Amino acid sequence: MQFVSVYQRYRPELEIVESLLYDSVGSANVKLSESSQQLLKAGGKRIRPLFAIICSHLGHPQSRHHVYSVAAALEMIHMASLVHDDVIDDSSVRRGQPTVKSLYGDRAAMYTGDFLFARAIRLLTEITDFRIHQEMADTMVRVCEGEIDQIRDFYNWQQNLRTYLRRVERKTALLISISCSLGARASGCDDETVEHLRRFGYYTGMAFQITDDLLDLEGDESVVGKPVGGDLQQGNLTLPALYAAQGEQGPELQNMVHAEMEHSTLEAAVQIIKDTDAIAVTRSLANRYLDKALRELGQLSPHEALDDLVTVSTFVNQRSY
Repeated sequence: MQFVSVYQRYRPELEIVESLLYDSVGSANVKLSESSQQLLKAGGKRIRPLFAIICSHLGHPQSRHHVYSVAAALEMIHMASLVHDDVIDDSSVRRGQPTVKSLYGDRAAMYTGDFLFARAIRLLTEITDFRIHQEMADTMVRVCEGEIDQIRDFYNWQQNLRTYLRRVERKTALLISISCSLGARASGCDDETVEHLRRFGYYTGMAFQITDDLLDLEGDESVVGKPVGGDLQQGNLTLPALYAAQGEQGPELQNMVHAEMEHSTLEAAVQIIKDTDAIAVTRSLANRYLDKALRELGQLSPHEALDDLVTVSTFVNQRSY
């Protein structure tokens, strides 16, 4: 697989980032260290650090340490948001492993997320470019706003496409966008290059999350690492569900989905969605965002790193996990 080749090429740099992550989660408080390390051990694709590292190769090679700090900080912010998400969603499994919430409880999980946010900020303290700090802080604010919006819209069948896309933006696209822009910025890329990479990351992030929403309905639980239909169970209504709700069985679907629905009802609701063309419509939207992402790269001078970005963005939009 082409993606594997790209991943292996950047593996030595990703291992440096991984070491930074483990070094950063150490604490005098044993429970904080254990819960943070539990999250790291659960693994993950490390897509955000990978995007940051690849984009940084369009800049100057002498800036590697700053790039690794940015990449690690981005992953820690992502991890912190996952810990908080699992408390809000009452999730016991992520990536096929027990969540911090299920092992240590809600309170410890929330403080673990806060701890990871703080460690991420600390990683950036040696970087003097105020634009990196400003963009990181602005993104964290918007991500938090998105989480509140998502809670507000649980089980809300009246939300429109714009509301859904705004949630996708703040849930995933913004962090992938700054992974690309800050990786480039930390390595000294010019402003025009940074802007194209920011937009590339944004569109890729939109495609990434929309694909994730599809996998929640049609993925293999043993591969995806979380129960199929989990979003629907939690009242997080994604585009396939919202689209299917406009069809003939829409009223039935809406009545089926509630906080106390049984597993058999969940399976029936998922099947109603699959019986419409909601999956195809949603996949088409993800593909359109991917096309937009690739067009942004076409505005830059040819470079091996751009070819690698094409490979990675195409993979995340076609993945099965």
